[in-house]
Amino acid sequence: MAGHIQDRWFKTETNSDGKTVRVKSDRHGSGLRYRARYIGPDGTEKSKSFPDGQKRLAEKWLTHIEADMSRGQYVDPAASRVTFRQYAEKWLSTQTTAMTTRESVQSSLRGHAIPYLGPRPLGSFKPEHIRDWLSNLESAVPASSYRRVIYNNVSTVLNAAVDDGHLSKNPCHAQSVRPPAPGTGRIVPWDTERAFAVRAALPERFRATVDVGGGCGLRQGEIFGLPVEAIGFDTGWLHIANQVKVARGHLVFAPPKREKERDVPLPDRVAQILKQHMEDFPPVDITLPWLRPDGPPVTKQLVFTRLDGAGAVRRTDFNLRAWKPALVAAGVIPAPNPGERHQAAREHGMHALRHFYASVLLDAGENVKALSAYLGHNDPGFTLRVYTHLMPSSDARARKAVDSLYEGTVPGPDGPQTAQGQ
Repeated sequence: MAGHIQDRWFKTETNSDGKTVRVKSDRHGSGLRYRARYIGPDGTEKSKSFPDGQKRLAEKWLTHIEADMSRGQYVDPAASRVTFRQYAEKWLSTQTTAMTTRESVQSSLRGHAIPYLGPRPLGSFKPEHIRDWLSNLESAVPASSYRRVIYNNVSTVLNAAVDDGHLSKNPCHAQSVRPPAPGTGRIVPWDTERAFAVRAALPERFRATVDVGGGCGLRQGEIFGLPVEAIGFDTGWLHIANQVKVARGHLVFAPPKREKERDVPLPDRVAQILKQHMEDFPPVDITLPWLRPDGPPVTKQLVFTRLDGAGAVRRTDFNLRAWKPALVAAGVIPAPNPGERHQAAREHGMHALRHFYASVLLDAGENVKALSAYLGHNDPGFTLRVYTHLMPSSDARARKAVDSLYEGTVPGPDGPQTAQGQ
């Protein structure tokens, strides 16, 4: 057994005859009697106290400590007392991913995980606590796909806690814990009628955003960050090199997602719409910090600005005051009851315009590699996985290919290979 059990109520002394005897200590009868002690892997002494009558429990605890050490699953008791909130906040402060990604993770953890799991010490986590949390999360977050994102963020934090020695295993990995479903995973693109109905319902100043999103496949932040210099009216291309996004509550200029600059074909009709838009709503010089609120100032002449024309468009304001009312007017989502917010409709966000763009190009026969480049994806395989069901039907091509083999033949009533002589 690792360590030993100290009995605080008795001490060993040598009497006048030179014999070793046990006598009552000054603490006899008060406080916790037994102190289980051992030397941890870091070379320091660890201990835990137990009341009178629980010596066997103290011995059992030491036995478990010894077993955990031999299996490499030992967790320092002090580390296990760190709460989920304490560890998650520390973990968040050390992330080095893109700021937008960090803010998204922070929002999901602070909004939906820390309020429920925060007070619990890491060493006390069991699968039942994750199951209880997921049950509460289901009523708070209707979208299964977003619940899965939150769950994955919590699991990532707990994986790091295991690596750092705060708990022996991640309770999210238990067989009894079922992660939220990832959703259908099957994109259902808007049809042309819906896209143009939403466009017509938007304030006139924002209508051309639908043409840039649905006709060029730009992301929302890229649309709001589109500068005049990026539009090649003569070349027929858009150069996507920046976007407008929110960093720590402030608008900033930043590179496109994954810092992937790209060139996108500019259809003639979209070019004409942009020229007209710029005549009706002249572009404005907008100065924002680069990448972070304290970044160097950058000035760009933006095509799309706020309704008052005085600044860059903030995504949340646009979604609330322009996009969702347009969805209501187009019959995409129901009108909210008085005093209530619009219905959550993640699948009908402005990102739906990119899906519309992809469906149009695939239907026209564009190859996946080119579409992937236009959309700014890193991997054409990802583009294929997302949009493969929108590609022209392979069964129709198969029938046409086989039918072509029979051209010029005169098959019998039961086909060309009908057996003769029954």
